Amino acid sequence: MSNPIEVKSTLKPAYDHVIVGGGVAADKAARAIREEAPEASVLIISDVGDGPLYRPGLSKDLWLKAGTTLEDIDLGTTQTGAELLLGTTVTALDPASHTVTTSDDQQIRYGRLLLATGASARRIDTPDDDRIVYYRNADDYRHLRSLVSEGTRVAIVGGGYIASEIAAGLSAVGADVSVHFPNNRLLEQMFPDSITGHLTEVYESKGVSLNSGFRLSSIRAGRKLTLEPETGEAVEADVVVLGLGAIPNVRLAEEAGLEMEQGGVLVDETLQTSAPDVYAAGDIATFEDPLLGRRRVEHMANAERSGDAAGRTMAGNRTGYRYTPLFWSDLFDDGYEALGETRTSHRVEEVWNDAHDAAVLYYLDGDRVRGVLMWNTWGAVSKAREVMEASKEGQLPLSELADRITPGG
Repeated sequence: MSNPIEVKSTLKPAYDHVIVGGGVAADKAARAIREEAPEASVLIISDVGDGPLYRPGLSKDLWLKAGTTLEDIDLGTTQTGAELLLGTTVTALDPASHTVTTSDDQQIRYGRLLLATGASARRIDTPDDDRIVYYRNADDYRHLRSLVSEGTRVAIVGGGYIASEIAAGLSAVGADVSVHFPNNRLLEQMFPDSITGHLTEVYESKGVSLNSGFRLSSIRAGRKLTLEPETGEAVEADVVVLGLGAIPNVRLAEEAGLEMEQGGVLVDETLQTSAPDVYAAGDIATFEDPLLGRRRVEHMANAERSGDAAGRTMAGNRTGYRYTPLFWSDLFDDGYEALGETRTSHRVEEVWNDAHDAAVLYYLDGDRVRGVLMWNTWGAVSKAREVMEASKEGQLPLSELADRITPGG
């Protein structure tokens, strides 16, 4: 794993490219810059103590694959020749002077800058107790792993993406896991009843207790942690994991006066912000999706592709970002790949195979396909893109949907 560099002895006053943020987008940008401009100087500044990691591994492989370590998901960004300044926060950005200021009052000049600051876990008012965990980075993994052993009672609050994945992971290492969420079923904001009902059966068969209609009021810390709901019975646990969503880290951009939209930093087709020589990628970028219009996306494929595109443009190879990001997950023995707006506030058309163990779900706004989810169906993302493109152009009658992608194929 990468270690923080000695700032006073190695940091230069100026770099051709400065990247603020230490995730996948930063890694991809550094690699793209090296390919396009091998002699360019690159500095990555990150407020965490580890170099860029393959972040899905934090909630998947590290729990589900025996023997997997943080080293196994380290992206090896130092191989790009970039310098990594870790455990350091950028406190100010001045586009006019092309400088950033760090938390130890160093001022660094850049030729071009990439903001790839990602998102942070949404927090609430809780006691200052090490047994209450928000889950986002490698330090969170180390800490949670140190707290959990066979039979540890872990209560997870949240009913979304991270909560569902970490519940599966903790169950796999022998924890006594319960999940508490306000909706009727886990992940019902994404999946229709046909899938949420199946998932309920699967999670409970693995020993995970699912508790719907739970709205957290407060947490009390004593010998045990006690979750107090707005109504109903309190819940005791040894460890509490709060999976309440994420908030994009846009403070630096806002304070620098960059144009914002939809909670993110507005970028053009090359991912340049409203400030000259300042780019944004990954979770914080509000970009023009070719199939869905202007949006902001917090998924790995978006971080990878936008980081690469931004890096190439910064290094002189103007690269347009015209991409509709996919995302995926594995939930015990089931899995899915998805594209676009997969939310049940849209009308959902379901196409199942005969065995009823694989499906293709189409998310419709009127006659327009806004998202496609392939449940236990692999290798069909390109077909899903074709469906959404044809629908956008008005060339896809809804009566033809069932024949476009074969479930389970």
